[in-house]
Amino acid sequence: MKAKKYLWSIICVYFCYLTHGIQAIILSQNNVNFAKQWGFNMSDPQSAAYAAGLAAVSTAVAWTGFGKFVSVWIGGEISDRVGRKKLMIGGAALYIICFLGFLFTKSALVASVCGFASGVATSGFWDASGYPAVQEAYPAAPGSALVGIKFFVSLSGMVYPLLVVHNANSGNWKLNVMIPVVMSIICLVLAIIAPFVYDDQKKAAEGNDGKSKDAVQAEIDAAKAAMLTKPSKFVVFLVMFYAFLCMAIMYGAQQYTKAFGLSVCGLSEMQAAGMTSIYTIGSICAVLFWAFMMAKLKWSPLKVVLIDSICTAVALAGVLFIHQVAIIYIAIAMLGFFAAGGALQTGLAVVQLFNPGPKGRNTGIYYTFMGAASYLIPVVAAQLTKASGEANAVYSLMIMLLVFAILAILSSLYLVAQHKKIFGKSAL
Repeated sequence: MKAKKYLWSIICVYFCYLTHGIQAIILSQNNVNFAKQWGFNMSDPQSAAYAAGLAAVSTAVAWTGFGKFVSVWIGGEISDRVGRKKLMIGGAALYIICFLGFLFTKSALVASVCGFASGVATSGFWDASGYPAVQEAYPAAPGSALVGIKFFVSLSGMVYPLLVVHNANSGNWKLNVMIPVVMSIICLVLAIIAPFVYDDQKKAAEGNDGKSKDAVQAEIDAAKAAMLTKPSKFVVFLVMFYAFLCMAIMYGAQQYTKAFGLSVCGLSEMQAAGMTSIYTIGSICAVLFWAFMMAKLKWSPLKVVLIDSICTAVALAGVLFIHQVAIIYIAIAMLGFFAAGGALQTGLAVVQLFNPGPKGRNTGIYYTFMGAASYLIPVVAAQLTKASGEANAVYSLMIMLLVFAILAILSSLYLVAQHKKIFGKSAL
């Protein structure tokens, strides 16, 4: 069984994404302290200087998304050519450099460069190699293997916001940056020692002078043979565009839940941080639930995506229109469960279903759409904050996320109808 033989590669990928869970929120969770370090006056929350500091942090976050956007497609192509190990090692090394940059720089410009580089490390290196690697290591249930990545992202997302508040209150906020530096070093060591399925298969094929049929290509051919008709270009586009919709919702909720709690709901710093943790707890519960449903009960990834989209829209409506703290907490938990509980990763399994091809390439294209959302959301947030203040900005952002959730529902319903046409059976 590949999962046993390549256990270290699975451990490596999951620990890397445990570290990525911190990278994804490190700027937004430490926004005031980073703005102070970069020279902004953050003493008066009502001042223009305070808003400028928050906008600078959002700009650095946007550069992270831009780094993802421009790198992941080519990263997928490179991953298919040179193997998974080299990119996992390169991503870990670049993470170390980026976190050290966040730790020491006093320049918002340098921080944005580090943000860009961390986006390249995440998507151009790790997404392009890690996602295919776990699917290849656990072919019996690749959807569950992908959702496992989300579990570890969520795990760090649950614990880290509380550490941020604790360390800041203790006067040691820079510990919040030192922790991922150490974790990135561990990632580097694991990437060096772990074997990877694709790399071993590639070496074996090269050893046979390329005469043996590539196991990866055989898998692609079998998937195409199961289709009654070829998916249209619009269907292929739609399964890729789902990454944009899902990431926009997940990223917006992940980055701005705390700000929403503080500025709109009137919560304390710890209560607002607790909202982020509740969101993450919901995502962890969902990861375990959906992994079971897909691996043991053989639920179609498309069925999971449709359910996630519908319930995400309901949760966002609850956050927006019912301003009671208890209801907001319930809605935030639902949002974590259905929007951040592996929906993005499950969507990648849908891509492979409708568009069988090299996993590195498919991951690259899919995550290019994801990277576009990662860039767009913080740019919009920064502009809205400058124009109307933080409270109005995060509220407007949540409305935009609700619109995206409705589009995700419509897209999923269309794909369900196409599934029956292409495969001759219902996805539900």
